[in-house]
Amino acid sequence: MSHVCPRSGPPLALAGRHRRRPHGARAVAPKCEAHPSHPPLPTRRAVSAATLLLAALPFPASSAQLEAEATAEGQGESGVPDGLELERYTDQEQGFTLLKPASWPKVEKAGATALFQQEGKGSNNIGVVVNPVRLNSLTEFGTPQFVADRLLQAEKKKESTKSAEVISAGERSGHGGLTVYEIEYALDSTRGGMKRIFSAAFVASRKLYLLNIAYSDAQEKPLDSQTRIVLEQVVHSFDSV
Repeated sequence: MSHVCPRSGPPLALAGRHRRRPHGARAVAPKCEAHPSHPPLPTRRAVSAATLLLAALPFPASSAQLEAEATAEGQGESGVPDGLELERYTDQEQGFTLLKPASWPKVEKAGATALFQQEGKGSNNIGVVVNPVRLNSLTEFGTPQFVADRLLQAEKKKESTKSAEVISAGERSGHGGLTVYEIEYALDSTRGGMKRIFSAAFVASRKLYLLNIAYSDAQEKPLDSQTRIVLEQVVHSFDSV
């Protein structure tokens, strides 16, 4: 997997429109290239939207603060890890859909539009945040690698963060041709230990949709390939309805 290189440039809220590059669902961001300065977005609400992106994307990972004992995970005959069989979840009112582990119940948490947690280990979770914005496309924030870089900067500012490293960043086409960004990074925190974070985001109908999956990736028990495949299916399934 490719690492996203740091990028210098204007703040996220000042990023101009970029030409969308065709990528597959697991596309990796290209090498950084120098870009000219971009004009600011025209409204204060657009600036606020950029702040929301940085604030909301890491949200589900913060649920690692919930103290729970890890449970052993087996694998069924299908090759899918026990408890990770997927089912479709659709929120018609908010306008999004995704696959989620059937055994992960939905829980209530302030600030989350939807939050699903593994029973017995709440730090393994899937969260969705939806916020109104005055934007037509996620590309107005910047490229996937630019968003990933800003996201990591936000993570590293947290006192609980020991280290954070981007694994990949790319984009794909969603429902109706909308642009969906996908970012994966490794996070080591004093709240939850080593985690693998899978994020996806898109803008539709003047709303910013943010998905975050946090899953344990401890050195003594790293994220296995079968679980990773299932979590990637969840990321790739996140879309508008």
